Amino acid sequence: MPSIEQRISKLRDELNRHNHLYYVQAKPEISDQQYDALMSELLLLEEAHPDLRTPDSPSARVGGQPIAGFVTVEHAVPMMSIDNTYDPPTVREFDQRIRKALDGESVRYVLEPKVDGVAASLRYEKGVLVQVATRGDGRRGDDITSNARTIHAIPLRLKGDDVPEILEVRGEIFMQNAQFQRMNEELIAAGDEALKNPRNATAGTLKNLDSKIVAQRKLDFIAHGIGQVSKLPTDDYWQWLSFIKRWGLPTNPHTALAENVDEVLATIEKFASVRGTLSYQTDGMVVKVASLAQRERLGATSKSPRWVIAYKYPAEQMQTILRDVTWQVGKGGNLTPVAELEPVFVAGTTVKRATLHNIEQVQRLGIHMGDTIVIEKAGEIIPYVVQAVPEKRPAGAHPVTPPAKCPSCGSPVEKEADTPYIRCNNPECPAQFKERLRWYCGRNQMDIEEVGEKLIEQFVDGGLVHHFADLYRLTLEQIAGLERMAEKSAQNVVTAIAKSKTQGLDRLLAGLGIRHIGNRVAHVLATNFGSLDALAAATTDHLSSVNEIGPVIAQSVDDYFHSPAGQHAIAALREVGVDPKMAKPTLDPASLPFAGQTIVVTGTLTQLDRSAIEQLIVKLGGKASGSVSKKTTFVVAGENAGSKLAKAKELGVPVITEAEFLVRAGKSE
Repeated sequence: MPSIEQRISKLRDELNRHNHLYYVQAKPEISDQQYDALMSELLLLEEAHPDLRTPDSPSARVGGQPIAGFVTVEHAVPMMSIDNTYDPPTVREFDQRIRKALDGESVRYVLEPKVDGVAASLRYEKGVLVQVATRGDGRRGDDITSNARTIHAIPLRLKGDDVPEILEVRGEIFMQNAQFQRMNEELIAAGDEALKNPRNATAGTLKNLDSKIVAQRKLDFIAHGIGQVSKLPTDDYWQWLSFIKRWGLPTNPHTALAENVDEVLATIEKFASVRGTLSYQTDGMVVKVASLAQRERLGATSKSPRWVIAYKYPAEQMQTILRDVTWQVGKGGNLTPVAELEPVFVAGTTVKRATLHNIEQVQRLGIHMGDTIVIEKAGEIIPYVVQAVPEKRPAGAHPVTPPAKCPSCGSPVEKEADTPYIRCNNPECPAQFKERLRWYCGRNQMDIEEVGEKLIEQFVDGGLVHHFADLYRLTLEQIAGLERMAEKSAQNVVTAIAKSKTQGLDRLLAGLGIRHIGNRVAHVLATNFGSLDALAAATTDHLSSVNEIGPVIAQSVDDYFHSPAGQHAIAALREVGVDPKMAKPTLDPASLPFAGQTIVVTGTLTQLDRSAIEQLIVKLGGKASGSVSKKTTFVVAGENAGSKLAKAKELGVPVITEAEFLVRAGKSE
């Protein structure tokens, strides 16, 4: 009978083999469930025998304890940027410069898809992963090793006995489209702004201090470059790719070898029709001189190597016909206009619908029913309407107008004063309840991940769930009887629902959907009052005396806890065992760096994603606000900051960079 140590070793070998089959060879042999079973067994054995854990164990992929911050490290070989081009003539000029600098020698090129992610350097010593760093400023980057270990496509130990003693491989960490869309759905359901593209989502994920959260985001990796190598096995980059693939590192299957510039341009044109069908985002093709000796002779400018150029494809826009505008009802009753389109193929997928955001956006665009409109994809994923084409407007076309009644329940709707929002105020509206239930189950609220949109539809439409408490009354038999639900899946749902009873008071308050109560305000209320009873007993004066709780929020809380609907919801939840308490913090809130400060985050961030930076603001005593006003303490502005930045300048509100914010937060190097 094998020993515990032998069993652990066998499990590690099996898991590493299956990772290689899945991520490098694209030939999986087992199902995800079978893989998870092997991983679970390994985790249990390592937990029982911690002395047998090793840094390169596949168990590192589930994430460990949160870290205090990121350490800056220096690259052994600089990670330089790449010059871009947008047209074929410039590619030919690039080839002419190369051949002239090489005295007319023939040049072969390797072309690799330019994956839209975060550049990283992987360092292996004696075949074991020892460090992963971001590009940073090219010479120094952040050590993200703990997070990178959770990425299954990054091998923790390389295969083969000819791996160089020191091996640095450059590549791209990225997020698959499906994962990005899932993240955005969760953000929108939580009332947050959607991320613009997978690159931003990847960058924010890698900056998360909790590697367990990074593991849940399921990032991916593709190798595409060379850093420090103790002994190169070849002078040819095309052959180099075959070496690193054999060692266990994933390379892009769409990489191509071109014997001359004509073949380069033909490959670029061919890939243009392929890239839209991929499961991840690319924005171009990178053209590299294949010979490493020729690269050495060509050298580099102060900014970028002379032997490489990136061909960038233009954003794809298409015209189509607006057939109708429907109105989606959100959890708070807000109605969002959605363009129903004549199906059109844009950037690899067929688009049938696109958000119009709100009635003011519709009016700004001047959209009429039946209009020809221009569609583009934000980050080539999220479809949106760029403009109408008035000259193609059909005769007699009418402007798009808001509905007088809720499309779900038929109740009258009204426009909220001083906002672009139209609202249904019927608390029994079925569409609102579905959205509220989805919000309640969300990751930042009660975190019932197994209950997704399709299950919620079946729960509500089937009459199984009318109130939050009904979730906890569902039986295994009821859930297993639903469409596409096996008994094992149903059991997972039951387990996840039961587990949510252990969430804190702040999570429950955020999940109830009380107007004006987001995650930050819920945290403030929970830590100041500690229980549902205390909140119900509090007067509006008592509530508004709490820092950050103004009269509008106080009245909203009071209204909820004294309304028949609110009292019924609380009583029903208590009946099924949901009645959390929360202890008051031991630290003096006034001593925290952002105590009493209202902070707005806007634009594209490079080190933390919006959710992470707002969580840090809350943790350090501040309020993360979604709008700029005279009460705003300061604005953290990233790239492409828009109206919020303009508003801050108009009001004279201080604006700082992300780096300056991290210094104030005590998170700088």
